Amino acid sequence: MNTRWDNEIWQLRETVAGLHSALTRYGLVAWTAGNVSARVPGQDLMVIKPSGVDYDDLSADNMVVCDLNGTVVDGEHSPSSDTAAHAYVYRAMPEVGGVVHTHSGYATAWAARGESIPCHLTAQADEFGGEIPAGPFALIGGDDIGKGIVATLSGHRSPAVLMRNHGVFTIGKDARAAVKAAVMCEDVARTAHLARALGPPVPMAQADIDALYHRYQNVYGQRPASTSS
Repeated sequence: MNTRWDNEIWQLRETVAGLHSALTRYGLVAWTAGNVSARVPGQDLMVIKPSGVDYDDLSADNMVVCDLNGTVVDGEHSPSSDTAAHAYVYRAMPEVGGVVHTHSGYATAWAARGESIPCHLTAQADEFGGEIPAGPFALIGGDDIGKGIVATLSGHRSPAVLMRNHGVFTIGKDARAAVKAAVMCEDVARTAHLARALGPPVPMAQADIDALYHRYQNVYGQRPASTSS
């Protein structure tokens, strides 16, 4: 293993360990539930949270490096029980660089109903481009969850899926983007629940959803300055 490869892996382990703090900060997990993983760029490897370790004890040292079949390559701990699901997503969706799983309360309540969250909010149109879809039920431990994630999100704008009777899985270009999607998914799920409690939410026109999504994905925020020759 060369020094450059070692340094890249270590930096990614630090990043993944640190991103777990966002799951607790935003109240998306309880106890040791939930996990974040990241694909190692240019390698058929991923870094993932260890199984059953308290969030306060997570560090770069105890992150686990696995290949994309879920086999441990480096690390002294057993990897997350969702490792096979993450690995399947990375194998099937090469554009994905990060995967997150949470049991955040409001979004998981929609998952318990097996119900997609319709798009009634500009913030949801921005981030998800439409509904947040519900995925199928699958048992934990194998790659059936990963298959359900891929089948639901392939060709879909949403980076989040509500796996029935389970919880939220999100994907992103990197682990930070997947964490952001998990945070925004819970925010949307909470607001959608509150809106329903008041009465039927007002629908949005598809053209408006499309326009909002395009603006947010391509215009919003800071963009690199163009250079002229």
